[in-house]
Amino acid sequence: MKTSRWKMSLVGALAGGLLLGSQALALPEGVDTVEVMAASKDHPLQEIRSGWNYRSPETQSLQSDDFENPGFIWVEQGAELWETVEGTEGKACATCHGDAAESMAGVGAAMPKWNEKLGKPINLEQQINACRTERMGAEAWKWESNESLSMTTFVRNQSRGMAVEVQTDGPMAPWFEKGKELYYTRVGQLDMACANCHQDFYGQRIRADMLSQGQSNGFPTYRLKWQKIGSLHRRFKGCMKQVRATPYKVGSDEFLALELYVNWRGQGLPVETPAVRN
Repeated sequence: MKTSRWKMSLVGALAGGLLLGSQALALPEGVDTVEVMAASKDHPLQEIRSGWNYRSPETQSLQSDDFENPGFIWVEQGAELWETVEGTEGKACATCHGDAAESMAGVGAAMPKWNEKLGKPINLEQQINACRTERMGAEAWKWESNESLSMTTFVRNQSRGMAVEVQTDGPMAPWFEKGKELYYTRVGQLDMACANCHQDFYGQRIRADMLSQGQSNGFPTYRLKWQKIGSLHRRFKGCMKQVRATPYKVGSDEFLALELYVNWRGQGLPVETPAVRN
């Protein structure tokens, strides 16, 4: 399995940090592990590793210090938006939810979740917009807008260090199965599936980059390539474009199902938002 090859070739886990060559690296602030054992015997991987493991020491150090982490600009902007009154109801997020550190703890670790009114799952971006339109009388934010990214990053940051744990049974089961199907379906001119990179060849290099397991526990993530925070659905779109496939739309049912399945693949990993990646 890839597990043994990875252990021999790249990194050994240490208590409180990782050793890469001769350099000891602190774990991301607020996180006590970047690797967990798969909880389910049905999981395709034995050991589940955060994308942090596969980044350069320089990129890892950026994430490990909240002062240096560029993603915290969006956390701070989200904190301001949390207190901002908008809409016809004269409310802010804080009006109903109070201190986000208490009311939002664990919320970002459990998304997507089932929405009875809509009869389908919704993710964090969609839940935030539902609160805006239904409770605040405010306009929905566009996906990838600065406001949406800031609030989503701020809310998910309140779950940092908490284990990802999503529901996959009950009404979520068909969505989970759809996400699994999408993960293993080859698409595009390159005829590739998500699994071809992130399951079959993680830990190996593709050009100058190293393939990770494709875990989602750090999203929204600051990517050096983007020079900003971006959503998981943006990353999905980018992957599909790279294999020369026509991507689904952000917020689509397809990406929502894929998000659910990918989050399950990282079940047990701590939320790292905002992570820093290449």
